[in-house]
Amino acid sequence: MDRGTVGSAHRGRLLVEVRAEGPSVVVTPAGELDHHTADLLREPLEACLDDGFSRLVVDCSRLEFMDSTGLNVLLGARLKAEAAGGGVHLAGMLPVVARVFEITGAEAVFSVHETLAEALSSD
Repeated sequence: MDRGTVGSAHRGRLLVEVRAEGPSVVVTPAGELDHHTADLLREPLEACLDDGFSRLVVDCSRLEFMDSTGLNVLLGARLKAEAAGGGVHLAGMLPVVARVFEITGAEAVFSVHETLAEALSSD
């Protein structure tokens, strides 16, 4: 774990790093997010919400693949974060991941940012 990392998880194809950043928590999945690895993202997102963080920033810049299971994990986190008065901000999506949001229309229900810095500085 890196200094300042709240937690991390890894199962072959997906590594998830979590760190607090001001009023937000930054969750960085790296690798492939699918039905085999979805719990590796779901569990830290839910832990952050349980710990009182309602503003989640998901840095997607290292996410190389995502299927509908991964999308459902993010949608579930969004509902819980919004119920707690916060939200989920997505940053730095690679084209292959952005395409999943575009095809499904899910981009309309998330705050999507070009960069992590932009996501962290937004309201």
